[in-house]
Amino acid sequence: MSYDQITLEDKQRALSELTEVKSLFASRGWFPGTSGNLSIRAGEFTPEDFHFAITASGKDKSLSTPEDFLFVDQDGKPSEGTKLKPSAETLIHCEIYRQTGCGAIFHVHTVFNNLVSELFWERKSIPVDGVELIKAFNIWDEEAHIEIPIVSNFAHIPSIVPEVTERLDKRIPGIMLRKHGIYAWGANAFEAKRHLEAFEFIFEYVYRWELLKR
Repeated sequence: MSYDQITLEDKQRALSELTEVKSLFASRGWFPGTSGNLSIRAGEFTPEDFHFAITASGKDKSLSTPEDFLFVDQDGKPSEGTKLKPSAETLIHCEIYRQTGCGAIFHVHTVFNNLVSELFWERKSIPVDGVELIKAFNIWDEEAHIEIPIVSNFAHIPSIVPEVTERLDKRIPGIMLRKHGIYAWGANAFEAKRHLEAFEFIFEYVYRWELLKR
């Protein structure tokens, strides 16, 4: 669908939800510097045609301004005239939307998600055994085991995308960039937030548990 076919209400909802979650995550210190990025899809979806609102590049996410977000298309290009630049990692959002059809993607940088990404880099995934918060991903197996994928972190963002495509596990609503941060997604903003919070709890647990075992 064309950008003009997306209703004003859908656009306003996406921007309102992004503003709210940006403020919440900033209060938790999840956007050190100007890092991190958030997006919410608006309008109809097909893998070849969709639009989403995303944080603008280089903005202080502890502040709220009219220049915080812009809409882009399935190729990461602005959907309307603007001087704003989308986040440098917009292409990763594009690929996650394309592969999953999700409604929102939240990406943050924290100490614990960086530590566990390096701790398990050679394994290329973060193993998690029996942690209660796995249920946040709608996985209800007794003593469930999951592996959270880790992909390479390159300065050249397009080089990351093929690894995301290859390693993304649709059972696990998140993927980690090595020494960078987690991308978590969901059907909507509420679900993506729940998943991100669960991942962050799990990362701290896994790291502290590894220390206790040594």
